[in-house]
Amino acid sequence: MDARHPYEQIPLFTAGIILALWLIGSHALMIARPALVQGWLKKFPRNPLAGQIILGIGLAWFWLLVAPDNMGKLSALQMDLGEFNNAKPLLRLLVPAALVAVSISVRDFLAVRALGLLGLMVAAPLLASAFLKDPASRLLIPIFAYALLTKSLFWVGMPYLFRDAVTWATADQSRWRILSFGGLAYGLATLICALAFWRGY
Repeated sequence: MDARHPYEQIPLFTAGIILALWLIGSHALMIARPALVQGWLKKFPRNPLAGQIILGIGLAWFWLLVAPDNMGKLSALQMDLGEFNNAKPLLRLLVPAALVAVSISVRDFLAVRALGLLGLMVAAPLLASAFLKDPASRLLIPIFAYALLTKSLFWVGMPYLFRDAVTWATADQSRWRILSFGGLAYGLATLICALAFWRGY
């Protein structure tokens, strides 16, 4: 039986394909339908329903990391927290309570804060998939993951920065196109590296 955490079993190739497809798809949409995407991004920070849904996904994911041992497949993602393992029973109670409390009491920028939480959760498996792998091109994944971690921390603590970034990006259409094509190029580079160099890793 493999004693590694499921994050550590994610192939670099699989992580690369998923990340590449997400980057290509999202940035292709930004290029093809700029008005639609810009309008959605401007409304997103104050969309309470989106915030509650994303927060629920993020906290449910976190809860699975501290789940009890005897829950079968629901315990598969349980993670060793080292000296904080004794806090797991408390965290199992606090996470659902936090979901309810935050959804009710936090209205301003809840969607951005929730997106930041989800970003922090997503970064971990991405980093694990590239850890100690041979191809130097694997760095495309950690670079993205650390950028995501940094942005997510700011979105959780200073969510108005997301609004400011959207305002800056949408203020000039040439700027929007540069950002869109830049993200698309990063996705294509990731896809090419995954198909050419990451098979078997």
